[in-house]
Amino acid sequence: MSNEIMKKLPEDVIIYTLLRFSVKSLLRFKFISKCWYTLIQSSRFKNIHINGTTTTNNEFIIFSRSFKETEGFKNVLSINSSNDHNDLVLLDLDLPYLNFTRGFNELVGPCNGLIVLTDNDVIVLFNPATRNYMSLPPSPFVCQKGFHRSFKGGIGFGFDSIGNDYKFVRISEVFLDAYWGPEKQEKKVEVYDLCIDSWRDVNADMDQQFPSVFSYPSFEILHHGIFHWYAKRDRIYVILCFDISTEIFHIMNMPDSCNVFDGKCYSLTVLNRLLTLICYPNSNNDLNQHTMDIWIMMEYNIHHSWTKMYIIKPFPIEFPLTTWRDHLLLLQSKSGLLISYDLNSNQVKEFDLHAYPKSLRVIVFKESLISIPKRGP
Repeated sequence: MSNEIMKKLPEDVIIYTLLRFSVKSLLRFKFISKCWYTLIQSSRFKNIHINGTTTTNNEFIIFSRSFKETEGFKNVLSINSSNDHNDLVLLDLDLPYLNFTRGFNELVGPCNGLIVLTDNDVIVLFNPATRNYMSLPPSPFVCQKGFHRSFKGGIGFGFDSIGNDYKFVRISEVFLDAYWGPEKQEKKVEVYDLCIDSWRDVNADMDQQFPSVFSYPSFEILHHGIFHWYAKRDRIYVILCFDISTEIFHIMNMPDSCNVFDGKCYSLTVLNRLLTLICYPNSNNDLNQHTMDIWIMMEYNIHHSWTKMYIIKPFPIEFPLTTWRDHLLLLQSKSGLLISYDLNSNQVKEFDLHAYPKSLRVIVFKESLISIPKRGP
């Protein structure tokens, strides 16, 4: 399409046409002409692109997995490059951070096509579609002598629609080295603002006692502009919520049957755009004694709207990973393989993708043109 034709066509028609192409193609189109470059780089086009309807053609999967080596773990980041719904073709991504660590990497997101990769020490913001990334600066916080800092929960990440900025939130506990009792600990909450490239403290006060946060595989997610963690308060399992825009915490209760005595573990995901809680058997217990139950919150933050939608017969898994195409549940088996469970047909499929047990992390995302700023040296 020449510049002359572009000038004659309404901009909305051009945008509608360009939205049919992949991000990879759009990045190439930017170099056709100055007009194309300006349009594709514009905030308007990027926002229309990311807010467009998600289809099976623009939905992708990214995997983080680990392999045991002598001194630690080799971590591999891969993306599914196949359009075949029944198979995976993995393309390994070269990211110069977190390739070798003492533990497993965590994936957080997505938010507008952006994903966070972290081992709690290093935090990397990454756009899988454009391959742009940046490493966040370390927090300036330093424990006083005689104190120890522990990161129980993972990194929260989301977009502040009021401040028009991306934020990261991290919850930690500061203990006195000599004694790890609850009266000797302090909750610390830090927020990183991408637009000013800086960390700051946030008040962690709540109307009631601030809960203890725990890192559960595939629990920490962003939904409705609110980030969610697995937490425990007064021997009760709860969901700790943080509004990315208002920076206010609140508690969301799980279904009444979910408690410390049910022998279950928990995973949080989104199914058909609704917050979904997966209660699955603890691998240390007799799997034949427990089913996998899937609860869906039909109205967000309305406790009585929790509805048990699926009861799945037990089979040997480590934990659920995510949902895909609104009917496939992706899980890691006890042997480390990726498997899927079809909620419609009850069929189980095993994929040729292996990882060290409990190390596999998966995120389904939509391609995005959102830029990631470059930090100075």
